[in-house]
Amino acid sequence: MYEGLDALEVSGAEVDGPPLILGHRGAPREAPENTLASLRRALELGVDGVEYDVRAAASGDLVLMHDERLDRTTDASGRVGDVDLRELFSIDAGGWFGRRFDGEGIPMLDEALQLSTEHRDGAPFHMIELKEPSLVGGVARLLAERRPPVAARVASFRRDVCLDARDAGLRAMLLSDVATEDDRRFVRDERIAAYGVGPGGWRTGAGAEDWSFTEAWAWSIDDPDELVELCARPLFGLNTNEPHRALAARALAHLAPGAPYPVDAPELYVDPAALPSRERGEWVGAWTTSVGVTNPFPHPVSARVAVFVPQGAFEIDGLPRIVDLEPGERRDLEFRLSGGARHPGPDPLVGVLLTWDQGALRGDAVRAGGRLLFDAPRRRRRVATADGLARRLEMLVERSGDPRATVSLRRAGRDVVLSLEDPGGLADPHLVARLGREVARGGRGLRLPLPDGFDDIPVGVPFTCGIEGRDRAGRPTLRRWSGGLPAGLGHGSPGLLVPLARG
Repeated sequence: MYEGLDALEVSGAEVDGPPLILGHRGAPREAPENTLASLRRALELGVDGVEYDVRAAASGDLVLMHDERLDRTTDASGRVGDVDLRELFSIDAGGWFGRRFDGEGIPMLDEALQLSTEHRDGAPFHMIELKEPSLVGGVARLLAERRPPVAARVASFRRDVCLDARDAGLRAMLLSDVATEDDRRFVRDERIAAYGVGPGGWRTGAGAEDWSFTEAWAWSIDDPDELVELCARPLFGLNTNEPHRALAARALAHLAPGAPYPVDAPELYVDPAALPSRERGEWVGAWTTSVGVTNPFPHPVSARVAVFVPQGAFEIDGLPRIVDLEPGERRDLEFRLSGGARHPGPDPLVGVLLTWDQGALRGDAVRAGGRLLFDAPRRRRRVATADGLARRLEMLVERSGDPRATVSLRRAGRDVVLSLEDPGGLADPHLVARLGREVARGGRGLRLPLPDGFDDIPVGVPFTCGIEGRDRAGRPTLRRWSGGLPAGLGHGSPGLLVPLARG
């Protein structure tokens, strides 16, 4: 991913936990999620283990798959539970991600449990999320058969599944979006081995209470600042879609306790109304921007700063650069970024390679090579304003020949109302929208409640919308206003819905 920096073997990232760092569905930015290729890639990057999702095929055999249906991550369609094992073996679970993964199959759970790693001693740690309630017995049997034993946590959002796993002698993990007092009492009273919450999930009143009676975990943590925050607290483990970033954050928390993440990459705002009319349906923009780089160490470092583009075509003027930084010094480097892509997808990354003399760190913190790579995304955000006026949102043109498609947005009291204006030639169109973490669907109209205190959140809340329907060939089609749809990885950052500025 970081061509040109020659810094994948970064000695500082070899700092061990706590917390444990697991690859969420493997390394889903670099390989198709929940495949052996993705799990192996995560382990190659040096994480302590892997997290993956399990479902049952029609035969009852356990396989790795997040969704109930095969459509999103394979070349097949239909429910996983309706397909027998022979059919599953013929399904391609890699070609959708990239040609070099053509033929990558759907793994069985016992294949995942056989993974090994050369990076660390012993077998990798496994976090196994059960997507169905009837899988505990099969998982318990496969784990009991493993020799040598595999370190694992069996996770679910369902309390009854966690209780079944506990009673089967497994180390169960209850999952939740955010830490709550009700969950705290349940985990404590029922002696559940572990509890994990999502991004921002420990930033609650209950999250600040005593959880020492169980293992504290976090799932799908990618934000640089939150990674540093969690690596500094008494957390047993986390999983992430960004193994490089998480390992660097853990190294920072150990080598420079209390230091903030050294890369400050502000978001890039896209105002479609400000673009030329020919570009309003494209995922493009032009920005004169900057990146802040701070030396978090008590000794001088050299910082090489560059921009990397996982998807799309961009022109970059002003980077790469190399700057020398004194202890604690911050430099803001201005550069110009322009371009984009047809499809919402991964945002450009700013990579900062910090290097220092071998003897700069003393005692146990000495790391031969003295180099550590940090990165941060430059998230592109489309912005819409919620007030009493109806505002037209133009969907992106993601395929050549896509006709214009539009949705109207207006505020009605404590709600935002979406109305389908022009479906862009789609048959059976209906609206889909995301506000905050929730995704909702409607017909030609959709009403969404605004979060409490919306008018006092000047930066806005995550928002996107789209039109689902069928194209002329009868294929399911989604026209999107911004990233964030469908929910999941690889679809870009959602936009922002902001209140009307007070004059």
